[in-house]
Amino acid sequence: MRILVPTTKRKDLKGLHGWANGRECSSWRVTTGPEDWKELLADPAEHWKTGYSAKTLAYCWEDAGGCFPHEVSNVLKTVADPLLNDLTPILAVPEFKVPLPGGTTPSQNDIFVVAKSHKGQISIMVEGKVDEEFGNYTVKEWLNNASSGKQKRLKHILDNLGLDQTKPPDDVRYQLLHRAASSVIAGKYFNAVAAVMLVHSFSQTKPPKHWLDYEKFLSLFGVQASAEKTQRLSPRSSKMPLFSAWVPGNEQYLHC
Repeated sequence: MRILVPTTKRKDLKGLHGWANGRECSSWRVTTGPEDWKELLADPAEHWKTGYSAKTLAYCWEDAGGCFPHEVSNVLKTVADPLLNDLTPILAVPEFKVPLPGGTTPSQNDIFVVAKSHKGQISIMVEGKVDEEFGNYTVKEWLNNASSGKQKRLKHILDNLGLDQTKPPDDVRYQLLHRAASSVIAGKYFNAVAAVMLVHSFSQTKPPKHWLDYEKFLSLFGVQASAEKTQRLSPRSSKMPLFSAWVPGNEQYLHC
């Protein structure tokens, strides 16, 4: 796996598609280490700190030597589905932005991974956590005095997840919805055969304080959440097969 960062302000998705298929492009370069991730953050001074998810995630994934981190690889193997059998990572992009309709703010994902199984390419969106919440809002709070743009955005997200657009899931964290939808949307562009939303949690509390929000999200698909397991969401859950995984991270990276 090559971890890539853009060489220009405009992220060239066509060039990235080329990298995913063995054709290198000058609009992207391979990282030289975790510090290359820092400048991609919206506020590096605020978010690039020891013990915070951005820095912890960067050191963990860079240290994996072109493979999935050990704990991630182990959890991805827990699902008995041919779509994810013998999964090999091809590339990873930190702070990957997925445009959404209804406004100018994209879904900024901690890591986007293109992997490959025997069935084809797999789109994986990684959300790193220590003790942060899944965003600041539930869907109900985010929709308070909602503009038509927000309504359009939510409809697009729910449509990509195969969820009922007439009944917004009020108490579910909005961030979980658009992260999962991002994996599907990016998957379409890369002709993926399946999408995965993966939470890489370095929280040391038992249970992690954001675990209940993850449980609520999976319940939308009729699935009971399990830690250290990759779970397929119900067949109707997405316009492509959608999986979710909860991965406890190695605490040594909290001290980097």
